[in-house]
Amino acid sequence: MLYSLTRSLMFQLDPELSHNVALHSMNLAAALGVNKLLGAESLSDPVRVMGINFPNRVGLAAGLDKNGIAVDGMAAMGFGFVEVGTVTPRPQAGNPKPRIFRLPEQQAIINRMGFNNDGVDTLLANLEKSRYKGVLGINIGKNKDTPNEQANDDYLYCLRKVYGRASYITVNVSSPNTPGLRTLQYGESLNSLLDALKAEQAKLAKYHDRYVPIAVKIAPDMTDEELALVAASLKAYEMDAVIATNTTLSRDGVEGLPYADEQGGLSGAPVRNKSTKVIRTLAQELDGALPIIGVGGITEGFDAAEKIEAGASLVQIYSGFIYRGPQLVTDSVKAIMQIPAS
Repeated sequence: MLYSLTRSLMFQLDPELSHNVALHSMNLAAALGVNKLLGAESLSDPVRVMGINFPNRVGLAAGLDKNGIAVDGMAAMGFGFVEVGTVTPRPQAGNPKPRIFRLPEQQAIINRMGFNNDGVDTLLANLEKSRYKGVLGINIGKNKDTPNEQANDDYLYCLRKVYGRASYITVNVSSPNTPGLRTLQYGESLNSLLDALKAEQAKLAKYHDRYVPIAVKIAPDMTDEELALVAASLKAYEMDAVIATNTTLSRDGVEGLPYADEQGGLSGAPVRNKSTKVIRTLAQELDGALPIIGVGGITEGFDAAEKIEAGASLVQIYSGFIYRGPQLVTDSVKAIMQIPAS
């Protein structure tokens, strides 16, 4: 009830303004115990994935806290892990506003933020102020003005910067809001990037005396044939995980709604089935070679369990958290715990 009231008040504000207000108040709210009043619980359902011990399988997806300013507050919402970013080498403003649009009739959001962030150095400075000791993912991308031919340089720069702070690192090649970025998911571009990342990971592991896994985040808009090729590359270069999926360019399920024709990536309930289908296909193609982190359209506990049953080892939440709050995290952990052991 309290979260519903809070959401109704926040939804009176411009979406990006309410996002920023919530983010900047998250740590204080947790310190005051407001998280518990909003329905947050710290549930234990431990699992080991990528060589990392997760307290439960439900995490916060990247995009909500790009600059790592609210990690302590987010962790208090019951998440088993938190992923921050996407962060780029240099700060960038992102796309012109307005760039976030709510479609509450379908518990959906369209965004075209464009990797707006304060840069990797600021992210690391913010994380230094955090007391969070749990599993932290850091999601990295390339600057908008970096040509695709030089994209590897941006990813490697960020990889070197965040390696010592991250529990795992996510390589974002699937945002629809940076022109040309999604072409890095395919063919020689993908293979070149994965090859460079793995070589650098080996050097950094030796330097830091610690192996930090690398996950690759992909789009939901691939054909089965394209997914098979991506899966083959992920196996060939021995990547540590794949995150499926990012937002979709499709407008299935929101046709005719206000803002449905806005450019950007669609997230929330309408992407659920598309994301879960990608997970099933990947699970078949990967055949256990690397774990899948399922994200996209989780708005009920059942949705989270469905992604685990489809082949995911972990799940992440973003848009559903906006609409349902920490109760969704609790419901998702409980639903996953009720899946019969195979």
